[in-house]
Amino acid sequence: MRLPVSVIVLTKNEQKDLPTCLASIGWCDDVHVLDSGSTDHTVAIAEAAGAFCYYHPFTSFGAQRNWALDHCLLKHDWILFLDADEQATPAFEQALRQALSDPDPQTAGYYCCWKMMLDGRWLKRADSFPKWQLRLLLQGRVRFVDFGHGQKEGEVHGRIEYLKEPYLHHAFSKGWTHWLNRHNRYSSEEATERLKSHVRWQTVFSTASSKRNKALKPLVSRLPGWPLAYFLFLYVLKLGLLEGRPGLVYCINMAYYEFLIQIKMYEIEQLKIGDRP
Repeated sequence: MRLPVSVIVLTKNEQKDLPTCLASIGWCDDVHVLDSGSTDHTVAIAEAAGAFCYYHPFTSFGAQRNWALDHCLLKHDWILFLDADEQATPAFEQALRQALSDPDPQTAGYYCCWKMMLDGRWLKRADSFPKWQLRLLLQGRVRFVDFGHGQKEGEVHGRIEYLKEPYLHHAFSKGWTHWLNRHNRYSSEEATERLKSHVRWQTVFSTASSKRNKALKPLVSRLPGWPLAYFLFLYVLKLGLLEGRPGLVYCINMAYYEFLIQIKMYEIEQLKIGDRP
């Protein structure tokens, strides 16, 4: 049976991952692919699969998702955002069915989480599962704002619930070179965001991890030795060491990502000091 959900996938040069993503949502009769200038076969693959295709230049994830909400001709009121390197599972589909069978009128959307996959292994411990993002929402009830290299919910009319069954996230499907190049760019955006963010202690101690983790970032980024502490947190305290070589490699690279953010924060601050009269 089809689900009353419209799926939106943001793409750019995703010919490797898009077929698997689209194949995993065969229960959807309204798929929309918003492309930002692919030079490979991404759009042709989407069209061949029956998806509606659009083009809009990419400026940020928050702006791109809002453009999709405003311009995609959506069939259903409920909307699911997936990335091309993500894959819905049968269990995730079932959780969607249950959540939307009789939704509370006050519910504006659902936080969703993923299983981070590397070399066929779920990095449950190393990736600190679950990590939450607002991905399932009701049309007209939510707007996004930019947050670091990604986005978070901005204006929300209603309550946000949690969809606890995860989908799969194949973040390393294009190889480590691609991942490192992308996260070098992301680290610049994260550094800028964390410097302008103020520590809100009430949110730091929130019981909701989706809010607490965002609030902690500008605080921990200023701690001396934070990248090393983050590695030890993931690999030792969170038991990433139990996930073999994939867990070790992942923890090292996540610590390196935090190191990039920290040195870029320092660089930005030094440039501001140099610009003072």
